[in-house]
Amino acid sequence: MEKMTINEFKKKSNIEILQELLKTNNGYITSSLVTELGIHRMYIKIMADKNIIKKVESGVYIDSNIKEDKYYTLNLAFPNIIFSHLTSLYLQGYLQENKLNNYDITIMKNVYNEKLKKYNIFGVNKDEFSVGLIDYKTDNGNIIKIYDVERSICDVIKDRKRLDLDLIKYAVRKYLKSDKCDLNKVYNYAEKLDIKGLVKDFIDIVS
Repeated sequence: MEKMTINEFKKKSNIEILQELLKTNNGYITSSLVTELGIHRMYIKIMADKNIIKKVESGVYIDSNIKEDKYYTLNLAFPNIIFSHLTSLYLQGYLQENKLNNYDITIMKNVYNEKLKKYNIFGVNKDEFSVGLIDYKTDNGNIIKIYDVERSICDVIKDRKRLDLDLIKYAVRKYLKSDKCDLNKVYNYAEKLDIKGLVKDFIDIVS
């Protein structure tokens, strides 16, 4: 979501400013952004009461006329999360959505939020958190944080006991057969995560 200042909206009412923000941010607005602009949050309530916007997560609102992008909603509500494991493999074309029953999310171990408990949460150390991190554009055109395929391959193998093993094997095999397969990159990540032996053995078995 773009950073803005109130100077960009001279001679507009507060409601008009919020409507402009919705257009600029693909139909989304957050209460934190409204506060940064120095606008009272009561204007969010006014717009919600008029059904101009609707609340989709704590502090996150969307234009009532658009379809929610749940990945983007979560990333706005919890900026420190990364979509990972089977979820990121699905987003990048290595699984079917109907095979997944929840979101896999990675966070740093010291930033756990109780509101995330309904998702599959994986905690990692700070030095592992940014390995393979990329910006990903959803089908709705919004940018979210996910791990690239190679990091995700490492993660699902590492945490295979918490996940569906058949889905892991399917995704890994599909990756190995794809034109984008880069085992050097996989093993490089695995070494950084201190699981190279585990990852190599798993790939040798399923390939």
